[in-house]
Amino acid sequence: MDMALPVVNATAAVLARVSAAFNAPFARAVVFGVHIDGHLVVEGLLIAVIVFQLTRKSYKPPKKPLTEKEIDELCDEWEPELLCPPIKDGARIDTPMLESAAGPHTIVDGKEVVNFASANYLGLIGNEKIIDSCVGSLEKYGVGSCGPRGFYGTIDVHLDCEAKIAKFLGTPDSILYSYGISTIFSVIPAFCKKGDIIVADEGVHWAVQNGLHLSRSTVVYFKHNDMASLASTLEKLTRGNKRAEKIRRYIVVESIYQNSGQIAPLDEIVRLKEKYRFRVILEESHSFGVLGKSGRGLAEHYGVPVEKIDIITAGMGNALATDGGFCTGSVRVVDHQRLSSSGYVFSASLPPYLASAAVSAVNYLEENPSVLANLRSNIALLHKGLSDTPGLEISSHVLSPIVFLKLKKSTGTCLYILSPTGLEGRFSFHCDIEEVKS
Repeated sequence: MDMALPVVNATAAVLARVSAAFNAPFARAVVFGVHIDGHLVVEGLLIAVIVFQLTRKSYKPPKKPLTEKEIDELCDEWEPELLCPPIKDGARIDTPMLESAAGPHTIVDGKEVVNFASANYLGLIGNEKIIDSCVGSLEKYGVGSCGPRGFYGTIDVHLDCEAKIAKFLGTPDSILYSYGISTIFSVIPAFCKKGDIIVADEGVHWAVQNGLHLSRSTVVYFKHNDMASLASTLEKLTRGNKRAEKIRRYIVVESIYQNSGQIAPLDEIVRLKEKYRFRVILEESHSFGVLGKSGRGLAEHYGVPVEKIDIITAGMGNALATDGGFCTGSVRVVDHQRLSSSGYVFSASLPPYLASAAVSAVNYLEENPSVLANLRSNIALLHKGLSDTPGLEISSHVLSPIVFLKLKKSTGTCLYILSPTGLEGRFSFHCDIEEVKS
């Protein structure tokens, strides 16, 4: 208050002087017998200035064009804004370079290493039968298809692969996609539209999140792998809501979550789906060829009839060691995608040799079910070897081929290594068919 008082006094003094100036005799004038005070004169001048500025013509550059020399000088002086901030030397990452197949043992930068970062769960990279099928397909069809499926891009081997996958899973039909990760975020917008309701696990990975965003549906998340939270969410959305009964409703989950290594309890999800009359979209990229007695995925693992799952998607770049993806379900579900799924309609079809590799990989899995026992043995061995690691604990499911480690006592930051999952703050190892040596 003491410091503010002089300022207040000074301001009052200035106002008093201005008032006195306007009330002084010389600030008054008589125009045609009318007395005009000083403040009216000032206000009139201000109005005149404003009118003058408004009526002025806008500035026009000189009509004389710039010379080439002036244009060159301006271009030399112009510096475009950077698209991204400069990367400091300490922040640069030197990407490891593979010099051999990405098998369990590979060569990185000239050194042989054990590969824990690959999703080669069944060890099919380098399988001779699969390589032979690819060579035969290359000789017959060439490298690529050079066209979408609906425009001279459908080759007989594509139809063979779709039929093989449908028969293996026990579904009526299936459809191939050219890129594994694009499968799920093309399928979701193909069925889910603006105004629909999607109840999704909050732990789904980026591709599923992207599909949810592209659908423009109303998305409600439930707690990760928490069935009580799912039941509560479904109850809140449907209880007394007559509008919800007339719109499409979906539950979106992953079988083995890429961001946590947890397995979704499909039996409980199906029970809740039937109770509240929702449809289920199941993403099986990390469970196809891994879970179940014969590798048929989460439905076989829980003994749930596959027809109770409305839509199943999976990428083929993991257990099958090829590329692309597929969606399987009823004939109507598949046919709808052939006309309305962007990843299928607008992308060049899957290179035929990759479709041949997928067929050979499924055949190999059917003929050699023992590879699943070997995979589970390796997962158990890796769990045993990592269980006594000081300060760390395993957070993933005992059947997950993606093994996550987390700090027992987190300090807010930790190191992230050997993981293609993109989940910060955790370690991740992939277990494959070759023997894991301590």
